[in-house]
Amino acid sequence: MNTQIKSILLGAMLLGRVATINAQTTKASLWLTKADRSVLFEQQKEPLTFKTGEAGGTTISVDDKQHYQPIDGFGFALTGGSAMHIIRMSADSRAALLKNLFAVTGNDIGISYLRLSIGASDLNEKVFSYDDMPEGQTDPTLKHFDLGPDKTDVVPVMKQILAINPAIKILGSPWSPPAWMKTNNDTRGGRLKPDCYPVYAKYLVKYIQAMKANGINIDAITIQNEPLHPGNNPSLLMVAPDEADFIKNSLGPAFKAAGIKTKIIVYDHNADRPDYPISILNDPLARKYVDGSGFHLYGGDISALTDVHNAHPDKNIYFTEQMTVEPENQSTINIAWPVKRLIIGATRNWSRNVLEWNLAADPEYKPYTDRGGCSSCQGAVTIDKNEVKKNIAYYSVAHASKFVRPGSVRIASNNSDTLPNVAFKTPDGKKVLIVANTGDSAQDFNIQYQGKILAVKLDKGSVGTYIW
Repeated sequence: MNTQIKSILLGAMLLGRVATINAQTTKASLWLTKADRSVLFEQQKEPLTFKTGEAGGTTISVDDKQHYQPIDGFGFALTGGSAMHIIRMSADSRAALLKNLFAVTGNDIGISYLRLSIGASDLNEKVFSYDDMPEGQTDPTLKHFDLGPDKTDVVPVMKQILAINPAIKILGSPWSPPAWMKTNNDTRGGRLKPDCYPVYAKYLVKYIQAMKANGINIDAITIQNEPLHPGNNPSLLMVAPDEADFIKNSLGPAFKAAGIKTKIIVYDHNADRPDYPISILNDPLARKYVDGSGFHLYGGDISALTDVHNAHPDKNIYFTEQMTVEPENQSTINIAWPVKRLIIGATRNWSRNVLEWNLAADPEYKPYTDRGGCSSCQGAVTIDKNEVKKNIAYYSVAHASKFVRPGSVRIASNNSDTLPNVAFKTPDGKKVLIVANTGDSAQDFNIQYQGKILAVKLDKGSVGTYIW
């Protein structure tokens, strides 16, 4: 054997050995939250190493050859009240908070999806629309349309957020049309007058155009927040046939005529009524304008999202709201509960996003409207002047938002009753596995990927995000 051939063979052997070593030493990192609050969304310094071998005991197998839905992002509702608290902070404190919420460096959590209210929600100081008129008067040409109070808080806060993350996805949701468009001429309850369908469609077009003029692109809107709950303030009753009628005869054509590309999402209410979005998607004239369906989880089971996906697999699923709260000054944090129900539950049932309610409130959960506003809605952060306290919703979203960036795709992993989990592949090829220990004790388990094993342990009630 001549020297050249020997060199080639030796080089091949060395390359093979290096490849084998690399295959045996895939490194993973862990970001952890413990139920006893000793660790709150912190990267662990202890190195984790995948090793070649057989899995024994409880094993979560991750398979990136099986792909499911793409992911748009994770985040919160930036209510008018949230924006009010943020804009009233000092410039330095506000900048520090927004960086932590929307950037991805260091311990920043990288929120990538926000929900805005179109007009007031029940977490504003007062109820308003963008075209309020004195009682008995109407404005069918919308000449008085104006973003109003949003110009003092929501718009400037959004501009600062967009400077940090220009690609953030934004969902708009109305709580009520202007009262003069409603059957009861009130901000609370009532129905949209059929003869106001066209003007309300133009109102929503003008909202999207006005926000765009401020540099804010509305990626999607829902037709009505909680359309089967007319007891909030503001609110509107909009049954499924009315929503279908409004979409196919007014909103869809108005979007098309104005060249609006904003997605239309139906329903935006609890998982106990999958028949509502299915009935709209069954209507061929309405469904052609509809991108997908939005859900909350104050009622029903999260599996209803899969029922709607199975009925119309060509339409998308979104998780648009859930309030996540914890008692004040509690020594423990029940982090596994919202991560299991929402972050894992919604995405395992085809949702492209997860939005929790809401981003910020003060220590008294203010502001909220009278006659039905939520007086117990804790923010993901509590803002007291320039002081910020992070709450359970912040940590639950952080476990996904920082790592599962937009453009990621859900991949297969076997679920477990006491170790619920979900896996993703990111645009840069990383794998992310989110695991919650909902069992009665600490659990040892394995993560299996491409024939390699990572042996790990999670304490009772803890949540871990593993990245490799």
